[in-house]
Amino acid sequence: MTGSDPSAVMRAAVLLGTGGPEMLEVRDDVPVPSPGPRDVLVRVAACGMNNTDINTRVGWYSRSVTSATSSQGFAEADPTDSAWGRGGLSFPRIQGADIAGVVVAAGEGADSGLMGRRVLIDPWLRDRDRPADRDLAGYLGSERDGGYAEYCTVPQENVYPVSVGLSDVELASFACSWSTAEHMLQRADLRSGETVAVPGASGGVGSALVQLAKRRGARVVAVAGESKRAAVSDLGADAVIARESGDIVAAATAANGNSFDVVADVVGGSSFPGWLEALRRGGRYVTSGAIAGPVVDLDLRTLYLKDLQLHGATVYAPQVFADLVGYIERGEVRPVVGGTYPLEEIHAAQEAFAGKRHVGSLVIVVEPAVSRDPSPG
Repeated sequence: MTGSDPSAVMRAAVLLGTGGPEMLEVRDDVPVPSPGPRDVLVRVAACGMNNTDINTRVGWYSRSVTSATSSQGFAEADPTDSAWGRGGLSFPRIQGADIAGVVVAAGEGADSGLMGRRVLIDPWLRDRDRPADRDLAGYLGSERDGGYAEYCTVPQENVYPVSVGLSDVELASFACSWSTAEHMLQRADLRSGETVAVPGASGGVGSALVQLAKRRGARVVAVAGESKRAAVSDLGADAVIARESGDIVAAATAANGNSFDVVADVVGGSSFPGWLEALRRGGRYVTSGAIAGPVVDLDLRTLYLKDLQLHGATVYAPQVFADLVGYIERGEVRPVVGGTYPLEEIHAAQEAFAGKRHVGSLVIVVEPAVSRDPSPG
């Protein structure tokens, strides 16, 4: 290994267990991790926040939880199935999947050419012998410590050098939400000239869906709160329906002038049956979240009589992230940052995230202390 001081410590937001915000503790005495074989050490500049952070902390992924997402802990959550993959989670854990930073050390067998490179990190951790096996996948900040810290180790195959004139904060807004959105649209095979409804268009994934769908040449009808309509329209949506406008499905269908080819949904909840009805025959529904509630009504007659396709989108192939990095470097998409917080204010950041008053992504800014830098020079 080159470039690392094994005695160094760092600041990190440490998750102590499942529960409310009090389970997150910012410490300044956490050992800097050492990169293992074919891993690298990244000095984190900024790390975006996403729903997985909150859902994991509160235990929302547990099958015993059936309500909408919340920033508080769910007392009914079963700790043996509270992680995204329906398993348990080991504590303490450092969360944070949306990392922008610089490679400062390389483990044995890792590419030393990555040293000093500015990078984005693909958050999906794949088995090196069987990378296509989704059952073996893990997630950065869940099965492995992530980026709410000054330093983080990651497999070298997850590292993507970037050459673009965006700030660290802007880069950190992309990884989780944008790769999720790109995966959704690839699963649904959205094409130029088609129409897509985006029920939750103001958050990190939703705002990415709007831009990525427009990049494909699709017509986008988005749903957002009244106060956010102008911001979502500025992202390129052809029509934006106010969430407060009553029957949002009927309003979206009317704005589209017909039924939809695709519904790209991160909301779920009570509107789910209506969105299936709003699809044309042979239409495609894709989801990667359920912030309004995971348990929904499904009339199987709607599914089979309309020849619909339903897609879940979670673990994607590496090419999805590679495609996204290409869009970023070519300037085909632009970051949407709804706010920034220093690492020490992660509680306030998560409270703001749960409040959903922002558009785009919230980002934690991490500035390493020079005295604790394990790679001087």
